[in-house]
Amino acid sequence: MSLVQAAQNADSAEAFNHIPIIDLKDVDNPDPTVRKALGDEVRKACMNVGFLYVKDHGIPEETTEKALEFSKAFFSLSDEKKMELDIRKTTNFKGYNAIMTSNNDPANDGDLHEGFEFGWEELDAKVNDDKRANDGAMAGANVWPTELPGFREAVLNYYHAAVTLGRKMFPLFALALDLPENFFDDKTKNAAAIMRVLHYPPQTGPVDDRVIGIGAHTDFECFTILWQEPGIQALQVLNKQKQWIDAPPIPGTLVVNLGDQFARWTNDVFKSTVHRAINRSGVRRYSIPLFFGTDYDVKLEPIPSCISPERPPKYEVVTAGDYVKERLKATYGH
Repeated sequence: MSLVQAAQNADSAEAFNHIPIIDLKDVDNPDPTVRKALGDEVRKACMNVGFLYVKDHGIPEETTEKALEFSKAFFSLSDEKKMELDIRKTTNFKGYNAIMTSNNDPANDGDLHEGFEFGWEELDAKVNDDKRANDGAMAGANVWPTELPGFREAVLNYYHAAVTLGRKMFPLFALALDLPENFFDDKTKNAAAIMRVLHYPPQTGPVDDRVIGIGAHTDFECFTILWQEPGIQALQVLNKQKQWIDAPPIPGTLVVNLGDQFARWTNDVFKSTVHRAINRSGVRRYSIPLFFGTDYDVKLEPIPSCISPERPPKYEVVTAGDYVKERLKATYGH
């Protein structure tokens, strides 16, 4: 069955009511038939849901715990100290965003969370990192708090572990699209991955859907790898029946969801699914998403097997960096 036909079948299928869990234990299996079977599982999730949980993902628990520890310490700093790193002071959207200074859903009044955002950087920082040479619209260095020793190292350690996982996911996505496993290699040489650490204060009082943790949106890049704090329900995913399906944290797993770059690349064969987060748990919630995209100078042209006379190209061709920057400008208002 062609990709286009499989996508049409998925489009007419019943709305999803749960998010599948996929075990990555065979992601490096030397048997190509085993890897292809894993790719087929990923394909179903990408076409029908756009979200999946992954287990046996390879990120050490202590790496996550250390990133969480220092994230909590960062958000405990004074507002004055955090605002020294205000994301609106940079042209590449790196740094701190305060509560209600981002708005992912234009119909809402703002997002009830604060965050810190950064991109690729070696642990031993390079003055001229060749991986950043072609960033174009997204060019620019990270910014870091000077009064919190250990923060940079802790979150970058998690960042690099998540990037390693992301690099293992790309061959699975290629197999899911009936492409050679190395199809994305030359398009993802420079780790155009953005990571955020997020703090959602508890939302109490009258329910007002115009102010929630993060408003309904799709992600900008190819896919997101999300760690959620255990025991706190917040993430919800919208199905085709306009029903919000809970995506609670499941011990030992991460959430992977597709973003707009994959939707554009695959002409919506892969789904970039709308989602939101609402923290009505009564306690603070923390999460760590890594948004893994194609290199910023790559053009998001539809993959030939994802178009047909019945499914013509849906999107104008843009570079990945220009697309991400325009979406970030809309989110942060600059």
